[in-house]
Amino acid sequence: MTAQQLSSGDLISDRRAQYARMYAEGGDAAAAADLQAQALERAPDWAAGWHQLGLYREKAGDLAGAAEAWRQVLTLSPTDIFGAGLKLSLTGQAEMPSLPPCEYVEALFDDYSHRFDTALMEDLGYRVPERLAGLLDEVAGADAQFAKVIDLGCGTGLFGERIRLKTSWLDGYDLSQGMLAKAAEKGVYDHLEQADIGFGLPGGAPEPANRADLVAASDVFAYFGDLDTVIGIAAALVRPGGLLAFSCEAGRDGEDWLLQPSLRYRHGGGYLGAVLARHGLSIERMEREPIRRDGAETIEGYLVIARRPAEAALVPGALAPQAGSTELGEDTAGALPPPGYRM
Repeated sequence: MTAQQLSSGDLISDRRAQYARMYAEGGDAAAAADLQAQALERAPDWAAGWHQLGLYREKAGDLAGAAEAWRQVLTLSPTDIFGAGLKLSLTGQAEMPSLPPCEYVEALFDDYSHRFDTALMEDLGYRVPERLAGLLDEVAGADAQFAKVIDLGCGTGLFGERIRLKTSWLDGYDLSQGMLAKAAEKGVYDHLEQADIGFGLPGGAPEPANRADLVAASDVFAYFGDLDTVIGIAAALVRPGGLLAFSCEAGRDGEDWLLQPSLRYRHGGGYLGAVLARHGLSIERMEREPIRRDGAETIEGYLVIARRPAEAALVPGALAPQAGSTELGEDTAGALPPPGYRM
């Protein structure tokens, strides 16, 4: 959330909200909720304040009161940059969505971008980029080179840093401008562009000669429930014989997908295999292992390397143009190297 969203615009309301936060940090969620409600009496149009009230009430065990607060958030902020609709579904007050609002994800990562690398790598022990790169070495060979790699949901470029020396051309796409700016600072991408990958890439599907030897989605699919569309989009970017490498949080056996209290989705192994097969991809490697920490809990995930058979036909027109995207790199039309591994 921005500083503007965090402030009610009323000094007394802000002071009450600050005291509420102190009570919450001290473990008294009920007192925090009471003070936050008092703050909102003076600032009833403060969407961020209502969202915080919902969180305090939830922690205090008042789920009905929390749901009331989150419904007010949706009234004041219908684009739902706070994820109030997701919280309602987790408390049984709304149907579980198959994906979060893109405005929520964009705001989340814009706010997170300046501390993303430190928080993940040092605080949470995040290891997906290095493990995906290691599995790719096992599948394609440690000396394999990719003519073109597309990094979907590239974030600040953690996976890009690990694949740069193995590719002649590296594209990165992300919904968050903050993340793209951090990725650009690292100087490892040939082309960066804003895109909501759940709706395809700007310009639609590339010509077959410009599709990728490797498409990667590191820690991206946790923000999608039903993966059918986004895996279909990713698969359409892979040339015959090429690879799709991705991670997701691991669900229970027999489970398709489920929204978690973290507001991220988990997926079952059988479900992943079925979706990949439906889009013409076969699993080369699929490992279930710890991928990061969440407080005292260890989060397990799936690391997957899948291949499009060399003789498979590409699906034309699977990627719809995305309006309003912002390009951060030079236009690459006609500048891409020919596809194919160089061993």
